[in-house]
Amino acid sequence: MAVMLGSGALEGVLGMRDAIDLLEAMSRNEAAGKTFVSPRLNTAFEGGWMRMMFATDYAAGYAATKVFHLREGHGVRYVVSLYRLSDGELLAVLDGRLITDLRTGAASGVLARQVAIAGRVSVGLVGSGHQARMQLDSLASVYPLASVSVFSRSSENRERFARDNSARLGIPVTPVFSAEAACRGHSVVVAATSHRGSEPLVRGEWLEGCRLLCAVGSTRPESVEVDARCFADAALVVVDSPRAADEAGDLQRAVQAGAVSETKQATLAHIVAAVVKPPASGLVAFKSVGTALQDLALAVRYHQLLGSRTDLPSAPDLPSLKEPVSPVFSKSI
Repeated sequence: MAVMLGSGALEGVLGMRDAIDLLEAMSRNEAAGKTFVSPRLNTAFEGGWMRMMFATDYAAGYAATKVFHLREGHGVRYVVSLYRLSDGELLAVLDGRLITDLRTGAASGVLARQVAIAGRVSVGLVGSGHQARMQLDSLASVYPLASVSVFSRSSENRERFARDNSARLGIPVTPVFSAEAACRGHSVVVAATSHRGSEPLVRGEWLEGCRLLCAVGSTRPESVEVDARCFADAALVVVDSPRAADEAGDLQRAVQAGAVSETKQATLAHIVAAVVKPPASGLVAFKSVGTALQDLALAVRYHQLLGSRTDLPSAPDLPSLKEPVSPVFSKSI
């Protein structure tokens, strides 16, 4: 019997350090060639879009799907399904919102653990939503934070974010009036927005002295969060998916402009496995588009912790397919 795990059941079960540890372990399996991630299937329909993802971790013994969609005026909804590889049984259907936020923050934390920064760290945030908060939690779990600047186009949102997170983390979080002000003078800069336009929000000329840039909001070709110079000026460009340049508009532009040479590219799995080591100085730019493998790593742990609870509703067993079905994928749109 598959267990249904809603957002309320997942809340507070895993902390950010737990999530970073889980993604590190998964990345070692990925580097060893013990995983598979399918291309994404993206489709648009009148009034919305849907994205479907699939991954397996052969070493862990699980597979997972992630499906999420947007309906205009109603936001995005996420569902993760977890399967046991040995017999294909559906083990759990999980609400994917928290998983998505948590694993996106944790991916930045995985890299941050490998990028040394001396002394107390200042952070510049462009964005003030769930993803920005998770990014801040991730960085706070790795570095000793001294201060944070945050910009959002909504003055109300950035002021609330600053107030809430100052109290929550016990460090000064200051709302600022431009993306440039949020970026300049910080050792770590994060772009975590829902920006859909082609005009970059973060520019490389603002990143003097920045050690780590995490660009995590833009995952579609039409969305450009950071400009090509951010990648051109980087000593190393790290991605969490080998297909990131096929999916994210800002990285696509940088590749087309010749700003990302092959000699300075690495995947997060390569960093974790020490196949590639971050430089001792200079900017490291991280482009995260997220993968179903990351969702799988967290879903497995949630199921291990919650799957045996008797107070959670169950879903009926699904019938097995009589004939194998070949998956059909399309390029990102």
